[in-house]
Amino acid sequence: MKRLQGKVALVTGGNSGIGLAAARLFATEGAQVIVTGRRQDVLDDAVSQIAQGAIGIQGDVADIEHHAFVARTVYERFGTLDVYMANAGVITIAHSAGVTAAEYDAQFNVNTRGVFFGVQSIVPVMRDGGSIILTSSLAATKVLEGHAVYAGTKAAIGAFARNWALELRERRVRVNVLSPGPVDTSILSKLGIPEADRPAFLKTMADMIPAGRLGEPDELAQAALYLASDDSRFVNGIELNVDGGMSLT
Repeated sequence: MKRLQGKVALVTGGNSGIGLAAARLFATEGAQVIVTGRRQDVLDDAVSQIAQGAIGIQGDVADIEHHAFVARTVYERFGTLDVYMANAGVITIAHSAGVTAAEYDAQFNVNTRGVFFGVQSIVPVMRDGGSIILTSSLAATKVLEGHAVYAGTKAAIGAFARNWALELRERRVRVNVLSPGPVDTSILSKLGIPEADRPAFLKTMADMIPAGRLGEPDELAQAALYLASDDSRFVNGIELNVDGGMSLT
């Protein structure tokens, strides 16, 4: 039997990278999938790729009203939600001395505020016994050059998860953190690395990972499926590192 058969799953930032891979896998495993994203054209393309009745909701996770709209839409269309994957995120790599207020706010608004108010809004419509997955990052616990602000945004997510796992225990809603290491997704192109320098950058990153390579979105999706499904029904409040062992170095 499919592991998410009959369940409703929502993935924020499900229009690309890890989020899209997870949404595709959730749908393949029987879930009714909802994805959110900021750009309508990219969102439409993602819905087409996921297929199997998936729907998209356009909006910005930094906007609290967006979360209220999402929760209302889920309730009106499906009555409840079984899986919520707070995955949307942004990153700007910069030494702390050069970080602007706009860069700081943009990252905290999406990566931290967006997660907090997304969960706050969706919990009332979630089914008892549901699963919340928060996408964090290796950077939350491992110092990486130029990642101070991003690391701060992701470190907060671990604190959220531990608190929510206890706050929601009466409803048996599990809250876990998925913490990727470097993953070969389109976000790499947004880091300002020239295409000509990409092979050297990838090799440098791979040399830092015991597995000898970057992760693939589908590998993170498999870990997300584990946390979403009943396979992890006794797993709550953990941070699952899916980083090829990079957190050990």
